[in-house]
Amino acid sequence: MHLYGGFAHAVFSGHVPYRDFFMEYPPGALAVFLPPEVFGASHYNAAFKVLMTVCGAATIVVLALLLMRFHATRARLWAALLLFALAPVALGPISLNTYDAWPALLSVVALALLVAGLPVVAFVVLGLAIAAKVYPVVLLPPALVFVWRTAGRRAAAWSLAACAACVAAVVVPFLAVSPHGLAESFRAQAARALQVESLGGSLLGVADRLGWYGAHVVHRTGHAISYDLTGTVPRVVAGLSSIAQLLAVIGVTLLYVRGRDRPQRLAAAFAAAVAGFLAFTRFFSPQYLVWLLPLVVLLQPLEWMLTAIALVLAQVWFFHYRDVFALGGYIWLVALRDVVVVALFAVLCRRTVEDEDAVLLEDESPVGVPP
Repeated sequence: MHLYGGFAHAVFSGHVPYRDFFMEYPPGALAVFLPPEVFGASHYNAAFKVLMTVCGAATIVVLALLLMRFHATRARLWAALLLFALAPVALGPISLNTYDAWPALLSVVALALLVAGLPVVAFVVLGLAIAAKVYPVVLLPPALVFVWRTAGRRAAAWSLAACAACVAAVVVPFLAVSPHGLAESFRAQAARALQVESLGGSLLGVADRLGWYGAHVVHRTGHAISYDLTGTVPRVVAGLSSIAQLLAVIGVTLLYVRGRDRPQRLAAAFAAAVAGFLAFTRFFSPQYLVWLLPLVVLLQPLEWMLTAIALVLAQVWFFHYRDVFALGGYIWLVALRDVVVVALFAVLCRRTVEDEDAVLLEDESPVGVPP
């Protein structure tokens, strides 16, 4: 939050992001960075946490509407909403200390709009999410397939154009003011090396603990602060991780194409795409699990359980980062969290190809479906 507050204070002082100061986050993040500054620097942290709480509360409302449209039973609806509401307890304070609840909210709103038959508006919201955090771009392929097959090619083309226009409306002004600064921001994120918290990094850390490999961690303090593994093997693993990410998103889309265009399957595809992106990313901070939460609670208890395990594991080692970066004993928990997310991805892939009746169980007394 001290970074967010610094950015907001600089903007309120008349400075332009990317041109006058470096900001490693996409321009859409300013939508939640700036409002808390209205209450003053001394109250910024509290105001920001309240804003993230509001995002979480709004997400609960959207999830309730989605579950009602999915004909969820009352028991399943309340269980899912309670699970989401208690998730911050499992993840810990970082759930309110970062802005990830904002793009997560936008992503689930986009899903709800798609299910409601408003594809163009849905893609506009998805564009806002991409402009805020980039990762929701993995939701575009299954969403586009859904619109193409349910509303037609013309609707799909207009929806994609609306998404691109929305992203451009947010990004282009900053690109015009400081093309180099904005490009450097994206480059700093995209060019990151293999971090200790990633699947590949944690497994190399475990190999170091077992004496199978000599890992070396470097603290980088440039534009994007990180703890990276250096050497030939980490560079190769980092490259393979990026390829695996791409293949994961493509694979989820192909799996979705094989089945019928049902809202529950689209929700499963959204969750699988995000899980695949996280499972094989080169940098996997604990708060990134917030991206998955609103999508996973729409599905079945197995996905809930795996996500809950990943959340708790992340909180356990979050307070022992020094040990993790030193490749101490807590690296085992990091690796276990990463393996659990891979397992979750596999389960979600299977869920993507199943019939909607298997995605979300129903009984004879579902909650009423809103018009």
